[in-house]
Amino acid sequence: MPHIWLRVALACYGLGLIYVLVALTRTREILDRIALHAAYLGMVFHFVAIAEIVNQQGELGLATLPLAGSVLAFLIMVVFMLVYMVYGTTSPGIVVFPVVFLLTFMGMLRQEPFVLASETAKRGWLIAHLSLIFSGYAALVLSFSASLVYLLQERALKAKRSTRLLSRFPALQVTDEIGLRSLLIGFPFMTGGLAAGLLMAQMNFGHINFQDPKILFSLLTWVVYLILLYMRWNAGWRGRRAAYLAAGTFVMAIVAWSANYFSTIHQLGKP
Repeated sequence: MPHIWLRVALACYGLGLIYVLVALTRTREILDRIALHAAYLGMVFHFVAIAEIVNQQGELGLATLPLAGSVLAFLIMVVFMLVYMVYGTTSPGIVVFPVVFLLTFMGMLRQEPFVLASETAKRGWLIAHLSLIFSGYAALVLSFSASLVYLLQERALKAKRSTRLLSRFPALQVTDEIGLRSLLIGFPFMTGGLAAGLLMAQMNFGHINFQDPKILFSLLTWVVYLILLYMRWNAGWRGRRAAYLAAGTFVMAIVAWSANYFSTIHQLGKP
């Protein structure tokens, strides 16, 4: 059954993907409504699929990379919906929908059961680590999406091109605010998730190997995230500079995620 619910969720997200492709050339209010309703339904079916997988495999099932990506996709959509409820704009969906669709598709392809490699995972630290760090990643994706939208708006305005798509975007100040608030919300989650992960490493192996690719790049991502927040909050960076820095932080997050495939101690379970 989890496979069925995940396929239904993927189909709903596919409608959002179609919305993105059409929105790049034309805008229709009905497209926004269809994409939003599809996203709502996709989130419901996605949550049911994740809940059933956890019920069948236990919380360690979330440690598989494909399913972890699927959980991240769900959280990204949750944050996207929260942004829509506050600001009433679907503009970040231009980036969000393709990312969510791809992550969900990858999660549907491979769902191997895992067995426990450490008793530590039974103590609740795993679910805390994953839920917190993924929430931080989800907020970072929204900030990156808002940054790209900002750059598109700014470029069109400077070129004095008035397009129907541009008219549906919020004001530049609102787009910039979405990016900043996403960062402010996501940073505590990422910090807590990183701390829980380091504690798990200490409990599992008796030490923390900072040379491990996953740990190293995760810490570097956190540092870049912190620099981004500082530059926006204290140094007053706004607009284009903040957008480019947010894009760089997002790239670092992708590198940290990819480091899972090269990590020697970050595998909490084995197939």
